Parts: sequence; structure tokens; C-alpha cells
Amino acid sequence: MFYDRTKIYVKAGDGGAGAVSFRREKYVPLGGPNGGDGGRGGNIILEADEGLRTLVDFRYKRHYKADRGEHGEGKDMHGKSAEDLILRVPAGTMIKDEATGEILADLTRHGQRVTIAKGGRGGRGNARFMSNTNKAPTVAERGEPGEEHWLLLELKLLADVGLVGFPNVGKSTLISRVSAARPKIADYHFTTLVPNLGVVKVEDESFVMADIPGIIEGAHTGAGLGHEFLRHIERTRLLLHILDIGGTEGRDPIRDFEIINRELQQYSPALAERPMIVVPNKMDVSGAEENLTRLKQFLQGQYEIFPISAVTGEGVQELLHKVIQVLPQLHPIEFSANPDEHRTIQAKNEERFRIDRQDTMYVIKGKEIERHAAMAYLDTDDGIMRFQNILKVMGVDDALREEGIKAGDKVMIGNLELEWSEGGQ
Repeated sequence: MFYDRTKIYVKAGDGGAGAVSFRREKYVPLGGPNGGDGGRGGNIILEADEGLRTLVDFRYKRHYKADRGEHGEGKDMHGKSAEDLILRVPAGTMIKDEATGEILADLTRHGQRVTIAKGGRGGRGNARFMSNTNKAPTVAERGEPGEEHWLLLELKLLADVGLVGFPNVGKSTLISRVSAARPKIADYHFTTLVPNLGVVKVEDESFVMADIPGIIEGAHTGAGLGHEFLRHIERTRLLLHILDIGGTEGRDPIRDFEIINRELQQYSPALAERPMIVVPNKMDVSGAEENLTRLKQFLQGQYEIFPISAVTGEGVQELLHKVIQVLPQLHPIEFSANPDEHRTIQAKNEERFRIDRQDTMYVIKGKEIERHAAMAYLDTDDGIMRFQNILKVMGVDDALREEGIKAGDKVMIGNLELEWSEGGQ
């Protein structure tokens, strides 16, 4: 089954917690701290694999979570970092952030990798907090939470040649004749509902051809699953525009040519400028010669024309030899976003935190402050005092007082709930 779009959830591993420990040796009455650090959580990595053709594996499993790092231990033993979780996707997969729509990566080459969610760093053990003023710290850090995202995976097929044209003009018949691909072929519209890839061999040369489901008028707006089909030809280096030159079903090949080219232009001007060979098909049908003469007069040499009959094989070899001559002159199409758009990145200072009041509950949000809260070690007085100092230095105390907080009110930071007292939290 061909699946070219899906949504998945990824969660990188949390870091391991640092340890609070002290030397306990027979002849060392005042042993110092020796708590080890926690290990790093596992990253989640996406890797392009040219052996995959669809995203079907992600249809049945949508949640992926990497392992957390091991906790630190006494005797300065650091926790082991977790293994990265590698998810393999077809080459040509674009990864977007589901919440923002931002393009995070575009994997176009076999073996290309991207770390899509970073594992949390391990918390520091109490050996890291020893100082001249505190020889026996009883404070450590929890592991940092790993990054998490809902992702949209969108596959755009990687092919050298793409077949475009209206439904039932013979695209599937052509690819079945020149390759081992066996798409469904029948005498009605929309026989092909998913793209088909075929490897075409001509003497010692070969190339990949994509049979794209038929485009209809209004496809650039999404009509007839237009977006689903059109995006699969965005990466092709050469387009073969297949026309029903026989005019079966009362079609006018010249009008069909104009409509398809207009749809390509309105969907993507860059795609409309892609090199194209016009392929009038069904030359074995009566009336084809007259229509071919009209087409040549209309195009006036703007495009090379290779008339064929996909059913009988007439002209097919000449077309394939022409494709083999043209392809080496065309560079691979690589881009990380819509080629007609330019992404602008502006530097901006993010606020360190913000406070949302909900009756007697004060919810403090912000990436930095939530990370501190998640890593806070509140099992000892040292740990509580350290976290209070962090809130004070960041200005959280003063901001809460300005909001009118009172003793007994609740303060929520991430998953941590605190109660405000006159002397602090």
C-alpha cells in the first residue's frame, strides 16, 4: 500500500539524574562528595533510505520514544548515555513541525540524517557543586527532559522523469511498456490513484520514471486530490507531457495541453519552467495525424515533440533515447522548501518566562524556567535553596509580587507545583 503522508509523535530520552553521595572509607572521616553525573538521553534521528518507497510503517505505529540516560551513582560513577533511536524514511521525505508548519528537514539523499529531537543532558551529581564555602553539598540535578514534537512526514517521490497529463491519456500504459512497473490499466478515468515508479533501461543506461495520477483542471487548488499528485513531480528533472492525440472521448489535445501547463504554473512557477518533452500518444487512433499537425502548428517549435503509441510501441524507443540524451545535462532538483518561497529568519529575544494567572494559581511558562524546574533537586535543603536562588536571579520572585501573589497561593512551573510563602516559595 502506498502512503505518502503521516503524522507521528517523537520524544527524545530524558537525561539521567545526578547522584548525591559521599565517600565512606574507613580511614577518611570527612569524605567529600562523589556523586556521579547522569547520562544523556537518546536522540531521535531520521535517516533517508533509498530502499523504502512509502511511509506505510508509520501508519501502524505513530509514537516513538527514545530511552533515558542512566542515573549517576556514588564513587564518581557516571550514568551511561542512552542509544539513539533511528527511524528510517524513504528518500524524498520532508519533515514539518505539526504545530507551526515549519520545515525542519528535507531528506533527499540515501543515508542523509537529521537529529529531529535531542535527548536531554544528564543532571550533575553533587561532586560538581563542591566549593570553598560548601565542602559537602547535598544538591544534584535531575536529568533534562528530552525534546518532543508532533511531526508531519510528507513524501515527494524522487524520480528522473515524471509523466504528466489528464486521466486516461496512456501514462500507465507507457510506464508498463518501458519498465517492470505494473500499474492498474483500464479504460476509465482515475485508474491510477497512487504514483508508480519504474526503472527504465535503455542499452547500458537507466533512469527512474514516475507515473503520476492524472491531473484535472483546478488541481493547483487541490481539486481532485491535486496537491496530493502535483507534489510528486516537484523533484523530477524532466517532464513528459502525455497527450491523447487521438482526441478520444471528444478531447482536444491542444486545450488539454494548455490546461495542464496552466495548472503546473499556478501550483509552482518553478515547476512550470522544468524541461518538458511533449508526447502525443495514441497515434494508432484515427484522426491522430490531423491533430498532430494542429499541435505542431500551435507549439511552433517551443517544445520537442515525440509522437508514440504506448499500445503498439510505435515511437517509444526513439522517445527513450531522447530522454537518455537529455538527462545528463539536467542537474538533480534539491531544495528544502517550496522553491517559490524564501524563508526569512529574524533574530529575536525570547522572553525568559511569562506568568498566566488563574484565580489563586500562577502558571509560569517559558522554555528556560521549565527546564530549571524539571531538573530541580528538591529532596534536600541545599537543593531547595538552589532552586529558590535561580527563581530570584531570573526575576520570578519580583514578577510574582507585582502580580499580587499572596501566602498560600499556588505556583505551577511545568509539572512542578509550589506554594508561595512570605519568605519565598
